Amino acid sequence: MFRKFFYIDWILVSSYFLLILIGLATLYGISASEYFQNNNIFFKQVIFASLGIGVFLFFSFFDYKHYKYYAKLFYFLIIFILLSVLLWGNVVRGTTGWIGVGIFNVQPVEVAKLLLVITLASFISKKKNKVSEIAAIVNSFFLAFVAVFLVLKQPDLGSALILAGIWLGMSLISGMSSKYFIFILFSGVILFSFGWVFLEDYQKDRLINFIYPEKDPQGSGYNVIQSMIAVGSGGFLGQGIGKGSQSQLNFLPEKHTDFIFASIAEEFGFVGSFLVLFLFTLLFYRIKKIAQNASDNFGYLLAIGIGIMFFLEVLINAGMNLGIMPVTGIPLPFLSYGGSSLIASSAALGILFNIRKG
Repeated sequence: MFRKFFYIDWILVSSYFLLILIGLATLYGISASEYFQNNNIFFKQVIFASLGIGVFLFFSFFDYKHYKYYAKLFYFLIIFILLSVLLWGNVVRGTTGWIGVGIFNVQPVEVAKLLLVITLASFISKKKNKVSEIAAIVNSFFLAFVAVFLVLKQPDLGSALILAGIWLGMSLISGMSSKYFIFILFSGVILFSFGWVFLEDYQKDRLINFIYPEKDPQGSGYNVIQSMIAVGSGGFLGQGIGKGSQSQLNFLPEKHTDFIFASIAEEFGFVGSFLVLFLFTLLFYRIKKIAQNASDNFGYLLAIGIGIMFFLEVLINAGMNLGIMPVTGIPLPFLSYGGSSLIASSAALGILFNIRKG
C-alpha cells in the first residue's frame, strides 16, 4: 500500500490540483462583479472541476496502449464532431464552435485536440521505419490538415494553430530531417500570405493590432491594452481576491476565459503569476520525464504530443495576455472558465499519469 502511495507522481498531481484551485479562487473573485451576478461562473466551474477530477482518475487507470488500436475510430470521431459543429453549432462571439447540451455549451475542438494527438501518435509509431520519411510526413499532414480546415471554417484561428502546431511538433520529434522542416516553414509562410484574404475582418484586426494595439484603442486594440493594464496594476502581491479594478469594473474583456491570466496577475500580482508559470514549468518537466521513460514508442509520442498541446496553449494564452502574442481566444489549461477545456485537459493529464505507470 505504501509503495503505491509513493509511486504516485506527486509533482504532476500537485501541479494539477494547485492550478485548478488558483483558477477557482480567481473565478470566485471575478464572480463577485456586477457583470456576473446572474451567472455564477464559480459554482459552475466547481462542477466542471469535479467532473474533470473524475475524468482524470478514470484515464489514470485506463491502459493507454489500447488507444493505439482505436486510432482510426478516433480520427473519424474528430471529423464527425467538427462537422457537427459546422452544421448544428451555436455562434458565440462570431465563431461557430459550440454545441448546446442542456444549459451548457460544449466546445468539441477541445476534445479534437486530444484525439488528434492520439491519432498522430498511433500513425507515426506504426509507420516509422515502414514507409519513406516523405510519405509519412505527407500522410500525417493530410490527417491533420482535414481537422485544421474544419476548425478554420468555424472560424477558430487559435485552435487551428494549435492543431497545426501539434502535427508539426510531433513530426519533428519523430525525426523529421531539417530540409523537410525548412520546406514546411517556407510553405507555411506562403500559405499564410495567400490565406490572409480568407481571414475574417476581426481576425485581421487582431493580427494587425498585436503589433500596434494603440492604433485602435477603443476597437480591436482594446482587449490587449486593457489586459496589459490589468497585469501591470497587480503589482508584486496583487490587489486581492475580488478587488481587481479592471476585472470588477468590467474594463477587462473575457476576464474569466481568454484573459484569465491577466485576472490572476491583477488579483495575485507578480507572485501569483510567477506561481502559475512555475506550476506549468513543473508540469512540462514531468511530461518530458514521462516521455523519456515511456515503455514504448507510442507512449513516448503520446506524451510528447500532449506536452506540445499544453505548451502551445499556455504560450499563446499567457502571451496574448502580456501583449506579446496575437489575441486568438485560446483558454489557459485548468484555469480558464469552461468545462470543455478543463475536462479534456484532465483526460490528457490522466493519460500521462497512466503512461508513467506503464
